[in-house]
Amino acid sequence: MVILHTRLGSIQGNERENCYEFLGVRYAKADRFEYCSLVTRWDGTYDATKVGDACPQKRQYYPHYENKARAFYLKEFREHDTYTYSEDCLNLSIWAPKDGEKHPVIVFIHGGGFDSCCNSESNIDGDKYAKRGVIMVAINYRVGVFGYFTNKENSDKNGRDGNFGLDDQMKAMMWVKENIADYGGDPLNITLMGQSAGAISIQYLCLNEKCDGLFNRAIMMSGAGLFPKFALPRRAEDTRNYWDQLMEIAGVKSLDEFKALDHQSLFDAWEKLKDLRKDNTYNTMPVVDGYLIEKPIDEMIKNPLKKDYMIGYTNNDMYALIMMKIGMKFAKDNNAYTYFFDIDAPGDKNKAFHSSDLRYAFGTLNKSWRPYGEYDYKVSEMMIDYFSNFAKNGNPNGENLPIWVVKPGKSLHFANEIKMVKPPKFRLFCNTIYGLKVR
Repeated sequence: MVILHTRLGSIQGNERENCYEFLGVRYAKADRFEYCSLVTRWDGTYDATKVGDACPQKRQYYPHYENKARAFYLKEFREHDTYTYSEDCLNLSIWAPKDGEKHPVIVFIHGGGFDSCCNSESNIDGDKYAKRGVIMVAINYRVGVFGYFTNKENSDKNGRDGNFGLDDQMKAMMWVKENIADYGGDPLNITLMGQSAGAISIQYLCLNEKCDGLFNRAIMMSGAGLFPKFALPRRAEDTRNYWDQLMEIAGVKSLDEFKALDHQSLFDAWEKLKDLRKDNTYNTMPVVDGYLIEKPIDEMIKNPLKKDYMIGYTNNDMYALIMMKIGMKFAKDNNAYTYFFDIDAPGDKNKAFHSSDLRYAFGTLNKSWRPYGEYDYKVSEMMIDYFSNFAKNGNPNGENLPIWVVKPGKSLHFANEIKMVKPPKFRLFCNTIYGLKVR
């Protein structure tokens, strides 16, 4: 155990071989369908020795493991683990080197399609980064109905609509900026890192002037750049009908009743709504709210952004060919480092599936059921070196690493040999997650 004295109060964490680990640190609090406020003090000694609660989500009540994709990702990242869910879920975990100060900081935003997942799944661990002198922070934020509900009455009250989850992410960054020095971090050297919906969230935050000064660079895995028009955020007012219908199915007569509805009843109603509609995905994600996303993304993204960027995708990523085309264009426009992860995951025929690079990037191959070999572990160490170097100074290159350059049309190829190449289209299999082949 370790006890640290911070400006918010004393905090107790775990001591590991390479780091001090502080888990489930509450950074903000919020009532349902309200924007959160930062935690500025706690009484006594905060117990940060165990992971915090995750946001309530559909997999608690309707996991649908008859769906091959859901069963696949259960086995991949969550099987045999136990999670606790509550709306008091605005917490983060910190892995910090044991000595020194002004360490560069990475803040990781998990994926999950904006309606699931959390920061304590088995692929996430910051120990290997702390060993390299980098602080890793992984955040929880509100997802699904709790993160992206829109409603006119609520909008009139708050002056803006929806995007509670995106706002949580911005507030987490503010907390890190204000408090990470107490853990040995440099508040002037912060990198955002995210995967899938987490990477898309980072893209939105990069476009938001309200986030200026909160971070210096971004690593976006499987979700960088401008997405096709069908996947772009809708206007908040255009999604209200979806949530109004949910309230009707739930049998509530007012917003206050909906705020008080128990989780089981809420998810029962949501399950019925999902059977009635085919546009669930597009109504349960960030919206153009005039505040965090001020106007349509395709209008905002036209000018180069003033950040250091790294983006990547896998050979069997979600919509892999589209991911490559859009990602490479974004990289050219924004002078970004790009990688193409082309190492097929051992153990089945799903190749480098969407999210397969996460365990390499966190050094958690040993927590998987897959029979990873010596070369996989070598690549993982190199990937963490690249990401750590990028977090330190915006340049991923370092001693004993193949050279990685910014060059339009070319990416660092993680394969049997690691080198710069033009991504071979024949290695992009373009399956969606629903195309997974499960043994």
